[in-house]
Amino acid sequence: MTRVFAVSDIHGHPEKLKESLLAAGLADAEGNWSDTDARLWVLGDFFDRGPDGIGALRYVRGLVDQAPAGAVNVLLGNHEILALGMRKFGDTFVPHEGITSRSFERSWALNGGQDRDQELFTDDDVAWLLEQPLLALDADHLLMHSDTAEYVDWGDTLDQINTRARADLHSDDIVVWWEIWRRLTSRYAFRGESGPEVARIMLQALGGRRIVHGHSIVADMLHISPEFLTGPHLYADGLVLGIDGGAFDGGPCLVVELEQS
Repeated sequence: MTRVFAVSDIHGHPEKLKESLLAAGLADAEGNWSDTDARLWVLGDFFDRGPDGIGALRYVRGLVDQAPAGAVNVLLGNHEILALGMRKFGDTFVPHEGITSRSFERSWALNGGQDRDQELFTDDDVAWLLEQPLLALDADHLLMHSDTAEYVDWGDTLDQINTRARADLHSDDIVVWWEIWRRLTSRYAFRGESGPEVARIMLQALGGRRIVHGHSIVADMLHISPEFLTGPHLYADGLVLGIDGGAFDGGPCLVVELEQS
């Protein structure tokens, strides 16, 4: 059986990712892909907060090229949308009643945007990212970046959501782009008393027996410092697995093997 792994929220720390892939047996000491019988899903957020978001993106793109077809896969996170929106729209005002200072540039700066990432961002990087999906299903796990139910605003099925979101990402309408950013920035849909039911509804609609997400740092959910985190967080009656280790904040870059039935 092919082993399936997921990692999320690298946030400009490619060296942490390389170390974690080495420890998981997925890459060699030089960082090259080394496992011919495994799949890896990177659940977004290459950019911002850490020093080398573009390096993280380029490293993973290199793994995609090295590995057998379909072995290394990427989903878009909210910080990919932010980086792309910053490059595309900059300080252009985003129309909204009662708000006069809303722009991608402002949000990018407030959310740890790094000048170097924008300076080295190429048209090829942009084109590649625009073709990556938001959601995937593998090993009976529903994979997503953000712990939000707002994905279903794009459609009723996984394919419909990915297709409609991709169409939005090829729009030149700044309001459409801002709505993508807003949706993927929301969080905590699976927490609290209603969380398990929200997770069940999403799984019934989109498939899988468990949701895997990044976006919300596990240590924050557990009320501990990221440096003390040792693994992912299973919650919402066992229906949801959070894997964001808080790599930019002193935590680990968690490469998590998904449990298969």
